[in-house]
Amino acid sequence: MTSRRKLLMVAAVVAVALSLASVADAKGFRRYLRLRQDVEVLDERNRALAAQNDALRKEIAALRKDPATLEQSVREELGYVKPGEIVFHLESP
Repeated sequence: MTSRRKLLMVAAVVAVALSLASVADAKGFRRYLRLRQDVEVLDERNRALAAQNDALRKEIAALRKDPATLEQSVREELGYVKPGEIVFHLESP
């Protein structure tokens, strides 16, 4: 065997050993995979929050511009009733 071939063999063995150590070590490849999964979960949560923010912005705009929407929201949240209206409270079993 030539010295170059021996050097390549040693380099390959070292590379395999380092790869195995990285996979086995809790701070190595397993940590990378866990962190990557955490990033995916956080990205999904950010998308959901962005969608929720957009819906809330639209609701705010509707409440500012449309008096009927504002009245409906106030009546639902505060339980206001117009004079002469009759309210039926239905309870589920």
